[in-house]
Amino acid sequence: MLTCKQASQLISQSLDRPLSWYELMQLRLHLMMCGACNRFRKQLNLLLIGLRKIRTNIENNSAIHLPLDAKARIVEKVRSDQQSQ
Repeated sequence: MLTCKQASQLISQSLDRPLSWYELMQLRLHLMMCGACNRFRKQLNLLLIGLRKIRTNIENNSAIHLPLDAKARIVEKVRSDQQSQ
């Protein structure tokens, strides 16, 4: 049985990579019994959706008056942070 700390780590990792079948089953079992980890998973998904919207707006919004190199640095930083998590 996973602890909440282990479950939260798997939840975070699931955003960046597919979990193994064993990891996924352990996580699902834990989530069936733990409301706090379910809330954490939902909050993390909302944050991810928000970050993706910000990135899309930065990439596509010509009204944002930032130098192109600043836009590129922001987009690269968001991408690298997502990959390192």
